[in-house]
Amino acid sequence: MMKRFLYKYYVRFKRSRFIASQRQNGNVISSKSSGFMKVVYGGENAIPDGCSFSGKITLGFRTTLGINNMFFGKVTLGKYCQIGANVAFHATNHPITYLTTYINQRLLNGLKDLKSEKEIIIGNDVWIGHGVIVLNGVSIGNGAIIGAGSIVTKDVAPYAIVVGNPAKPVRKRFPDQIIQEIEALKWWDLSDSELEKIKSLFFKNFEDKKSIYDA
Repeated sequence: MMKRFLYKYYVRFKRSRFIASQRQNGNVISSKSSGFMKVVYGGENAIPDGCSFSGKITLGFRTTLGINNMFFGKVTLGKYCQIGANVAFHATNHPITYLTTYINQRLLNGLKDLKSEKEIIIGNDVWIGHGVIVLNGVSIGNGAIIGAGSIVTKDVAPYAIVVGNPAKPVRKRFPDQIIQEIEALKWWDLSDSELEKIKSLFFKNFEDKKSIYDA
């Protein structure tokens, strides 16, 4: 009984220390999430309540999560991404060509080695809406928008807006010329002082524009 108590106290202490140390890098982590000690942080990330991490997870600079986000397997998120509540990333999958799909330890001490894994890669400045599910092997390009409730089974092109189950393209956010200019600018790689110099671009509506530099 005492050993169990001491172990729980040790785990709680270790988690609290980790959360405190991450504040030095601007990371805000809720103690009501789990698995966050194994995450690779880009800096100034936000982990709210109820998030769960199981696998090799990387969060890009200033990327923020929503409540109850779930990560399974190898998932890499770029910089300045915003993830809505109740979003799940499933980079792993149950076996479907073996005798059973059941991998729980209650059967033969577990068959988890039969699970497959294909990395999920999310680009920079991606917005993923409430309740989205992203399946294994999917890549989502820079600047894409994933509509709420979508199930993403295939790659998403940069700056595409996709919705539905399965998620399908609705349209591009911008004309090709503007997309090329944003990709060349790579604002997500700029320092705060460099961002200040192009601040006006963030307040410009590109609707009906041919270039991000149009007046």
